[in-house]
Amino acid sequence: MSVEFEFKDKYNVEDLISIITVLRAPGGCPWDREQTHDSIKKNFIEETYEVVEAINKRDTEGLKEELGDVLMQIALHCEMEREKGNFDFDDVANDVVKKLVIRHPHVFGDVVAKSESEALESWDNAKQKSKGIKKQSDSMQSIPRELPALMRAQKIQHKASKVGFDWDSKDGAIDKLYEEINELKTAIERGEKAEIEDEFGDVLFSCVNISRFLKIDSEEALTNASDKFLSRFSEVERLAGEKGINMKDSSIEELDKLWEIAKKNKCE
Repeated sequence: MSVEFEFKDKYNVEDLISIITVLRAPGGCPWDREQTHDSIKKNFIEETYEVVEAINKRDTEGLKEELGDVLMQIALHCEMEREKGNFDFDDVANDVVKKLVIRHPHVFGDVVAKSESEALESWDNAKQKSKGIKKQSDSMQSIPRELPALMRAQKIQHKASKVGFDWDSKDGAIDKLYEEINELKTAIERGEKAEIEDEFGDVLFSCVNISRFLKIDSEEALTNASDKFLSRFSEVERLAGEKGINMKDSSIEELDKLWEIAKKNKCE
């Protein structure tokens, strides 16, 4: 064996950090040595979504495994910076512990929070103070652009509502959606692609606003809608096969009849 590593029956975080160092060192793994923050950033996103998948499936063993994969990604990024002399895993842990203390003045300070909403308000106030955020737009700008678009839109709207920039009720949000749809129709008639894309974005943004009033997570709602479409489409394919119908050669009217049957069959 060309590298030193102690084999054990049970490993801990220190062992994880150690093996990542070994893998990145000369004599370790050629692939691991070549990786950079940029080259593996999509892997990080992938692993995070696999954690969410395990949570949704209530898969305890899967959750343990996927959390390990996320932790491995964190250790890799930390090792890359340790090699440059910038920071290491302990520095990251140190900073997050300090952040948790600062952002929980209702636990480690004199602020009183008797409910979940009061605790969140305390956290938010402490966060804005620690980041020097004085305007709500600064807080909104701090929302990562890399978030899923629906999630980012909902967060931006929520922050705007905190300073009163909001409709009085869902009715105003629904009226705004109709207004944006009409503007999209006008843009389509003009045929300007950039304008169409702009107005289509406004329609989506307005839909997210309605979901916020209805206390619906827009990301989850769209995921469920996609699942429902897939389930019904699979049933349409099954029905078409049963009836000897070639879907590619069928009219939309014929397929729509199968779709209605599929809706009834799936009870969705």
